[in-house]
Amino acid sequence: MRSTGLRKRILVTGGAGFLGSHLCERLLKDGHDVLCVDNFYTGSKDNILTMMDNHHFELIRHDITFPLYVEIDEIYNLACPASPIHYQFDPVQTTKTSVHGAINVLGLAKRVKAKVFQASTSEVYGDPIIHPQPESYWGNVNPIGFRSCYDEGKRCAETLFFDYHRQHGLEIKVARIFNTYGPRMHPNDGRVVSNFIVQALKGQDITIYGDGGQSRSFCYVDDLIEVFVRLMNTSSDVTGPMNVGNPHEFTIGQLAETVIDLTNSESKIIFEDLPHDDPRQRQPDISYAKRALDWEPKIQLREGLSKTIEYFSALLK
Repeated sequence: MRSTGLRKRILVTGGAGFLGSHLCERLLKDGHDVLCVDNFYTGSKDNILTMMDNHHFELIRHDITFPLYVEIDEIYNLACPASPIHYQFDPVQTTKTSVHGAINVLGLAKRVKAKVFQASTSEVYGDPIIHPQPESYWGNVNPIGFRSCYDEGKRCAETLFFDYHRQHGLEIKVARIFNTYGPRMHPNDGRVVSNFIVQALKGQDITIYGDGGQSRSFCYVDDLIEVFVRLMNTSSDVTGPMNVGNPHEFTIGQLAETVIDLTNSESKIIFEDLPHDDPRQRQPDISYAKRALDWEPKIQLREGLSKTIEYFSALLK
């Protein structure tokens, strides 16, 4: 039997990861039963420890590249390594996680008639030649590069979601996530915010790849989880893909200087070569999210960085 009434039974794949654990907390707070599925490749039990004693929370260790047989009302598919260090370590498995994982999640959703959410990514735009990036932009992606396992895997997952929607009438929600940061980021994931904070707290040189002029738009995790829930609760005609992120753009150099200031660090900035296919610009056009969800980020960069620094300070003690 599936749940009835206001309490839903919700599956979160990748639920022990950075975003997944925050989403599980939010769904529990909203009064739902949460089934967290994770293979712990990048997720951590530490991220979900505070939920383990909650009778409405359940954990299954499972690799989403294999089918999963459960009874649920909604699915949030967040399972996939999202940092270059992790997704390039085993690129074939990364592609399988996006593609086979999507097939398995969609097959489950079809069987139980569940609404299903796909955590896609701004990486579907590649190294964009349109700025900022609207959802109508098809992207500029290298299909055979070092980042392709992630970029093209996520693009294929979007294809599968929309084909299941058209062919089987499945209710889908697709969100394209732009750079997100906050507590529970992996300290060694190679992403710029965690890299800079860890280096600054340790008094190490802060490493900028390239000249520091490349730009990103950083969204604090609480703002992102809010838009996930709002998108999932929309009517069936709102499918996405929808850009979700903070439209305020900062250069990597500005980010490094802000982190040094907030940590009172004496770290020096050093420069190294830019990695293959690293995009020069990344900024979302969030007009669709504003219009459809009445949503835009509330937490500014310095406030969000301060909360993230507090987390990493405790973690590194």
